[in-house]
Amino acid sequence: MDKLELGAFLRSRRERLRPQDVGLPSGPRRRTPGLRREEVAVLAHISTEYYVRLEQGRAPRPSGEVLAGIGDALRLTDAESEHLHVLAGTAPSRTGRYRRDVRPSILALLDRLPQTAAFVTSAAFDVLAWNALAAALMEDFAELAPQDRNLARRAFLGPPTADAALYGVSDAAEFRHHVVMRLRSTLARYPSDPAVAELVAELCDASPEFTQLWQRRDVQATAMLTKTFRHPVVGEITVNCDALTLTDRDQHLVLYSAPPGSRDAEALAFLGALPAGYRSL
Repeated sequence: MDKLELGAFLRSRRERLRPQDVGLPSGPRRRTPGLRREEVAVLAHISTEYYVRLEQGRAPRPSGEVLAGIGDALRLTDAESEHLHVLAGTAPSRTGRYRRDVRPSILALLDRLPQTAAFVTSAAFDVLAWNALAAALMEDFAELAPQDRNLARRAFLGPPTADAALYGVSDAAEFRHHVVMRLRSTLARYPSDPAVAELVAELCDASPEFTQLWQRRDVQATAMLTKTFRHPVVGEITVNCDALTLTDRDQHLVLYSAPPGSRDAEALAFLGALPAGYRSL
């Protein structure tokens, strides 16, 4: 149970709600944003004293029933409720380090997708495997040191221009927010993996934007359905973006594709046909 982070998470979710959001009268002007602690306690059917102690990091581990009541009171989403249980120590937790090895069947699958840019990311946004078209669309990860194949680092600490930092994608700001939300969940799932804590600390130290987003304690990642790249050779390419969860290793298989016969599909095919040395002119 991470008492301090649990308390901070509860406080952040409480402060985003307004009385009218939960069916309470707004009443006189309030000095602080959000619901009052006693209002959350009433809605969750627990004592105000116990809820205050939870937010202060002084309470013993709450039961699943209590957490469910608090989740309902704070109008938590499914992802936020799952994160709440992880912080409280009532959810099945992963031990040790997150998986860096990719299943052989997935590695073989990458090469069977010649018209789709495909790659695998770890729970901490390491690019673990990729096919030739992903290298052509983004960059040849084989030329990078393993620690430089991390999309979180590239998103916040990459080249100074936005286009170069994230391969010219159209949704760079949204992706950075997505990274922060997923990293917060990853840190809660792998509290004993030093690599996760070190990555978060590095990004907090070097990126004010990361720090600002991190302090929001959001964990509800939104789906990215399409993405537009501004490629130096073929110009703009809009692709469908699908991310499949590989549950057994807590990894994601990311697929970028375009409708057959479209201008974007032709651009992808052209990129795939270029010799490696001409793909990033």
